[in-house]
Amino acid sequence: MDALSVLKVVGLSAAPISELRGGLPLALSLGMHPAAAYSLAVAGNLLPVPFLLWGLSRLLALLPRLPERWRGPVERYLAWQKRRHLRRFARLGDVALVLVVAVPLPATGAWTGALLAALLGIPPRRALPLITLGVLLAGGIVLAASLGLLSLL
Repeated sequence: MDALSVLKVVGLSAAPISELRGGLPLALSLGMHPAAAYSLAVAGNLLPVPFLLWGLSRLLALLPRLPERWRGPVERYLAWQKRRHLRRFARLGDVALVLVVAVPLPATGAWTGALLAALLGIPPRRALPLITLGVLLAGGIVLAASLGLLSLL
């Protein structure tokens, strides 16, 4: 396992949209052992989370300063995200944040979980372990799918 491969996996796993859903299969395709692939992808996916949790609320506070042509679409998107998840969070509480992160589908993951935590006012100290658990679960699901274990069910 060379340093460039490690950087590719960690970088892709830390990136929004791809997250570990992209990093873990990449690691396996580069010939990494499944345990190493899982560890690197999870670490990469968690890398931006503390910065997001403590930084997004500050960024959201700057929203009124955006020019109207950008502010309008951003506010509509954020309101849509909040509406979309508010009932689930009211019903399931903290478990909802774990599930939003754990389900390895588009528009879910650690980045979305951090955004929802900021939008819903979940304190970073409470959100970080929930997002971490979700990432660990998502990693297990993606690893099982990548190794073909889910096809056995």
